[in-house]
Amino acid sequence: MSARTSDVLVVGGGIIGLVTAWRAAQRGLVTAVVDPEPGGGAARVAAGMLAAVTELHHGEQTLLGLNVESARRYPEFAAELSDLTGQDLGYRRSGTLAVALDADDRAHLRELHALQQQSGLTSQWLSGRECRRLEPMLAPGVRGGLRVDGDHQIDPRRLAGALVAACERAGVVFHRRWAERLSVRGGRADGVVTDDGTALEAGQVVLAGGSLSGRLAGVPRELLPPVRPVKGQVLRLTVPPRYAPFLSRTVRAVVRGSDVYLVPRENGELVVGATSEELGWDTTVTAGGVYELLRDAHELIPGISELPLTETRAGLRPASPDNAPLLGPSGLDGLLLATGHHRNGVLLTPVTGDVLAHVLTTGELPDLARPFTPRRFGAAALSEQPA
Repeated sequence: MSARTSDVLVVGGGIIGLVTAWRAAQRGLVTAVVDPEPGGGAARVAAGMLAAVTELHHGEQTLLGLNVESARRYPEFAAELSDLTGQDLGYRRSGTLAVALDADDRAHLRELHALQQQSGLTSQWLSGRECRRLEPMLAPGVRGGLRVDGDHQIDPRRLAGALVAACERAGVVFHRRWAERLSVRGGRADGVVTDDGTALEAGQVVLAGGSLSGRLAGVPRELLPPVRPVKGQVLRLTVPPRYAPFLSRTVRAVVRGSDVYLVPRENGELVVGATSEELGWDTTVTAGGVYELLRDAHELIPGISELPLTETRAGLRPASPDNAPLLGPSGLDGLLLATGHHRNGVLLTPVTGDVLAHVLTTGELPDLARPFTPRRFGAAALSEQPA
């Protein structure tokens, strides 16, 4: 049994797959997505911080350029998507405050501030008193912080829903099945076979399966993307009207060596995350994970203990060996990759859609994406990945 041929078949209906499909369809390509639940995936768990500045890590300056460019495109991208679908994406330019609770954290933040300045980024050092003036709910022991007005936020669940709607408006066809195997004919990828035996044919295939991207049968072993799952547990609380305003911006810190962040939504939701656990495919919400998040968040914002806990979730980030995405041609004709975004999937949504649409229509990888070609990894990198 086979289905009608499309120009582009996207394997994976998370936000990366959806934005790729939407942009491809806008370029006039007949596009389809294969995924049992479009709009699901890691976006259901992600907090939605658009944190090009505060997410900067040593050794990731190349990735920084892509992050900053995607952040620059976000206002126009969000406005276009919201205008098209009539949906509120929860996009807020409220900024981020990264704070330190002890002398070691303060020294770490000072180093981060210096790195940000060396990288041409804008951030402002604040005293503990100045931090508490901005966010009165902060603990009295806060020793200092970095104010970053350029790091914004979006609601990933709303983003995913709007991308599904935009794809439907653009004529994207959804096949709500699992892709079981890549079809390769004459040395070229030409579609997939789904779990019910349906053959979906396509001129080009984009593998955008998140942490599952390395598990698609039929992809030559040496070309399988070296992507592994990294577990993250996230909590959602509700700020009752009597406590509002609780926080005016995203607040984050390193507590006992672990990152913790609190992201306030306009609808009264407060997202608290996130653990980072190398536990394979486990998505269990654990008592220990919830306890650690609440303990660290309470140390940062003591008033959090008064808020109702409304949801606990665990998801899997798709991580590559260098924590940067794999974008563009895979090395097998007809197969492109859009995966491995790790903690920056939501942030990199606009630029990923633009890059993949460009490659699909021209065959050329834009200059800004060339450092992220999947071909930077070979069989050696793949062999180092956990089974």
